[in-house]
Amino acid sequence: MLQFGLRLGDRPRQLITTTPRPVPLLKALMGDAETVLTRMSTLANRDNLAPGFMQALESRYGGTRLGRQELDGELIEDREDGLWKREAIEAVTIRFAGVLRRIVVAVDPPASAGPQSCCGIVVAGLDASGRAVVLADCSVEGASPAGWAQAVVKAYRRFDADRVVAEINQGGDMVAAMLKSIDAGLPVTSVRATRGKFLRAEPVAALYEQGRVAHAGRFPALEDQMCDFGPEGLSSGRSPDRLDALVWALTALMLEGQGEPRVRPV
Repeated sequence: MLQFGLRLGDRPRQLITTTPRPVPLLKALMGDAETVLTRMSTLANRDNLAPGFMQALESRYGGTRLGRQELDGELIEDREDGLWKREAIEAVTIRFAGVLRRIVVAVDPPASAGPQSCCGIVVAGLDASGRAVVLADCSVEGASPAGWAQAVVKAYRRFDADRVVAEINQGGDMVAAMLKSIDAGLPVTSVRATRGKFLRAEPVAALYEQGRVAHAGRFPALEDQMCDFGPEGLSSGRSPDRLDALVWALTALMLEGQGEPRVRPV
């Protein structure tokens, strides 16, 4: 629509500044012979940034696809295929039998109950080296609130977890209340999403690219959502419930440090 505003004057022009993403409109503009391209990396602006900012960004995103896009200004074509690729997930699948320092159970409650609903429940831990290990996808489909709450508590007890991290955007205080109705002593941390799903998932995808996350087995339903998730969500239009739970679990362990350490018997 902006093109239709360039109708007056001898040489109407427009200036576009953006992170280079391979969307059709941007690629068409970049391929136009009349377009003048100027690229600048975040490094070129370091004199105007807070001390330590660049070091923090390089530590978190250096060497990843997100870092090349956001920090170096590169156009990464394969972003249209989603944040994860199957071969990359397969490469980090391991046989894990070690001791974990922290374990969390993350839950993404469904917006409503019904046969098509799914409650995302993912268990992940932190090993001695600081690497996150995804232990299980315990998600349940078509369950009532009491049903998925029981599944969360079951996963918490099965893995001797330290904490339950529960998104409350859909159910508010009801989510924690439902969980505590099953186990009154359940340690629950409520989290509320203030950004879109894609923005929340990007830093977690970067952890995978840096080799800081492993899977202790194959989780087909979860991996299907991971590999089908792009800027517009899942191609089916459904909520990425399992992926949301994964994002909350790894955010708590690796990006916000909300888990609680405790001594475990070997």
